[in-house]
Amino acid sequence: MGGFPQSPKESESTMGKDDWRKLLCPKCKQLKKTCTCKPEPSKSTVVKVGRETKGRGGKGVTIISDLLLDEKGLAELATKLKTRLGTGGSAKGGRIEIQGDQRDRIVAELEALGYRAKRAGG
Repeated sequence: MGGFPQSPKESESTMGKDDWRKLLCPKCKQLKKTCTCKPEPSKSTVVKVGRETKGRGGKGVTIISDLLLDEKGLAELATKLKTRLGTGGSAKGGRIEIQGDQRDRIVAELEALGYRAKRAGG
């Protein structure tokens, strides 16, 4: 048989023709594991925007949570928001903190970027 492995018969195959497409990124056509495309904002997940003063000496910060982004994506989004709002802040612990009470402005900015945002808390 020439030393080459034989291809499996159709009945022995574990994946169908359409199953291979699920492993590829729809944008760049690379494997999803090695894909470098930026993930699009999830339309079904609601991002919560709230305000906290705990542990800050009475100073308030606006907290953005429930974002389905990795640390690099969080840092990029935080930088974009800080630039647009003209304020400071940070991205840590899976959430973004923006200085001051900026809830209404942040909700508007997030919706403009394609996220579904909702004010949380009082």
